[in-house]
Amino acid sequence: MTKMNHEAFSKKYIMILSSILMKLKSKWTKVIIPLIGAGSLIWFLIRVIPKPSRASYPCMRVAAPLASGFVLWILGLAGSITAFSRMKSMFAQSSYLRGILFLIIGVGFTFLTLSQSSLDTFADTQDEVVIANNPIGDAKGINPGRVVWVWNPDATNENCTNSYNGDGVGNDYDDGWFLNKNNNQVEIDKMLSASILELTGERNDYEAWDKMFRYFNENKYNISSGYEGGQTVFIKTNATSTWGYGYTWGNITSDFNKNENNYYAIAETSPQLILSLLRQLINVYGIPEEMISVGDPMKFLYNHCYDLWHSEFPNVHYVQQISGSGREQVQPTSLPVIKYSDKGKVLSVTADKIYKAMNDADYLINVPTMKAHARAGITLFAKNHFGSHSRSSAEHLHPGLVSPDDNGAVRTETGMYRTQVDLMGHERLGGNTVFFLLDALYSGSEAVDPPTKWDMTPFNGDWTSSIFLSQDPVAIESVAYDFLSNEYNGADGKVNYPNMQGTTDYLRQAADPSYWPEDVIYDPDDDGIQLSGLGVNEHWNNPVDKEYTRNLRTGEGIELVTIFQDATDVYDDNANGSPISFELDQNYPNPFNPSTTISFTLSEKSAVRLEVYDMLGKLVAILYSGTKSAGAHTVKWNGVNRFGKFSASGNYIYRLHVDNGFQVIARSKLMTLLK
Repeated sequence: MTKMNHEAFSKKYIMILSSILMKLKSKWTKVIIPLIGAGSLIWFLIRVIPKPSRASYPCMRVAAPLASGFVLWILGLAGSITAFSRMKSMFAQSSYLRGILFLIIGVGFTFLTLSQSSLDTFADTQDEVVIANNPIGDAKGINPGRVVWVWNPDATNENCTNSYNGDGVGNDYDDGWFLNKNNNQVEIDKMLSASILELTGERNDYEAWDKMFRYFNENKYNISSGYEGGQTVFIKTNATSTWGYGYTWGNITSDFNKNENNYYAIAETSPQLILSLLRQLINVYGIPEEMISVGDPMKFLYNHCYDLWHSEFPNVHYVQQISGSGREQVQPTSLPVIKYSDKGKVLSVTADKIYKAMNDADYLINVPTMKAHARAGITLFAKNHFGSHSRSSAEHLHPGLVSPDDNGAVRTETGMYRTQVDLMGHERLGGNTVFFLLDALYSGSEAVDPPTKWDMTPFNGDWTSSIFLSQDPVAIESVAYDFLSNEYNGADGKVNYPNMQGTTDYLRQAADPSYWPEDVIYDPDDDGIQLSGLGVNEHWNNPVDKEYTRNLRTGEGIELVTIFQDATDVYDDNANGSPISFELDQNYPNPFNPSTTISFTLSEKSAVRLEVYDMLGKLVAILYSGTKSAGAHTVKWNGVNRFGKFSASGNYIYRLHVDNGFQVIARSKLMTLLK
């Protein structure tokens, strides 16, 4: 069994065991849990003492809280026995004050012991660590579990400041990310085209679209057909800032304004990406304009969106809360359509109407923005449907999230009711979505925050400049979670919302019904047919390589297909051409202090770049960038980062990119710096 498989097996074993214990409502759990803790402590010591770097392995990070809980349990037990013994002795000697003091100490140690043997303490360990390469559920899609990621830094303006200096009247734009000057429409068009071809494996865009629509119809209706005349498409966007904070009607439909909440240019669906999508659906696939509706129906439509789209496609239906200025008003369904599966136990309501244009559409395309979220941890496709019901706000759905009141995670246990699962599985929402397009051109740290430049590789201080595409709703949210949780990790003043305990629980539940709450059966259509697995949940091996089990050929989970459309580093991991042959050796010495040597061998003259990253995916140093001849080469690293400072002790990833003119292939290895 390989190391990675061993770790995945270990974690899965612990999670299964914990799930069993959570279902045991008997006194025996008080005995079994300390035994598990003792075993975890022994296992941790045996593995980590000979090799301290193993402490970072996923299986060790799972065992650590169990082991530490057992240590506290032992200390509490020993302390309580000692304290009560001394109490008895003090009372026998008529030293009542000391006896009472030891009684109080003994009670304290007793509470410590009981707390460490509780089911709740054990359950908390289940969600402490997101396990790498451990697929849950069955992959969906033409190519099952495939998520396509296209990164093109030329699509966005690196020098965009996203600043505002206007007075809030008329067209006082300043330098918002959404402006045409900060988006390269040609490059964004190319990104979308490349993504649908890679997702489907087709050679032209029309065949790619037809294949996606046929796959959808075959799986939902068991009919073999693509789009047919008269069918309608609804494109659901994310327009959080148009909620109406302090706006009058005239301002809502005009421009971004710096209102009283300072929500100027927050991260939301890019108007340029929606234009690319309309061009594909109408100009390439041939769907009539009048059969398409676009908007975030709970919100309003800014001029910079409407003008861009309407000038090219005047017959599309552009929808919002009220009619006017070319926009059409949306109407709710006459009766509630979605029935929440908690049956009123968690949420304050049991059902919602949704917008009729969405409910009646033959196909839905969901285009959210990749963002972290203070209440949900992350906000992606499922959370975007908090704007699909017809109430004036989504506050009634917040109790189903990990942090309902925006004050930190309180619904942290695994197996709690999660609103997102109902939305992902409802037949007119997630169940009616042809494919899932994630806008990550300008990603943000919170629902109402502006986008930020990212530190992790390959962004390295630039905008994210990416789009993601999949037919598996769970897989694409899982991949986006990996990106968000790695970037917004609480370091360097960043938010840590994605890493709130419980954030990924809805993904496991959406993937596999065995993770559902005991008292919940997800049936948002209220037709007596409970949801089945909606896709596959998995997490990458590390933030540099970003590989899943289908990439590693170790399982049937997610496959992340990466297309780098950068003029300086064009990388397509499925590219054709002359195969690259090279070897990257393990650095020596390892661990090292103060320096180490990295060796590699090329089969032909190639352009190479050797980089060092930390375990969060941040670029630490570029050791070499240039051309090397065929043969063996060595490069030394003395631990100095790209800012001229010595790096801290810890694990690092060194990555070698080799470009022979036809392909760029990258390989990585782990090394340890000890001081």
